[in-house]
Amino acid sequence: MIERTAALNIVYASIREVFAQTGLDAPAALTEETVLVGKDAVLDSLGVVSLIVEVEQRVEGEHGASVTLANDKAMSQRNSPFRTVGVLTDHLVAMVAEVSAA
Repeated sequence: MIERTAALNIVYASIREVFAQTGLDAPAALTEETVLVGKDAVLDSLGVVSLIVEVEQRVEGEHGASVTLANDKAMSQRNSPFRTVGVLTDHLVAMVAEVSAA
């Protein structure tokens, strides 16, 4: 199980890391409304893939939970679970809960 605040911090840290790896400047203010996918996104498609990998690695390293965020269930949803920081955070909490319950 992972608290939402901890999940949000992982997402924020992962976004900053992805920007650091690309050499680009991260947005000055990251919020839960920061768009990750689609119109006005702060990341390109490769950046989103890097973000997903970074989040998964941080969750495993910090919480010992092995999650796969981009699974069939996530990819078949009508609304992307990666569209904003807040939505990704909620998706992460749900995936960790699912893995913990198994």
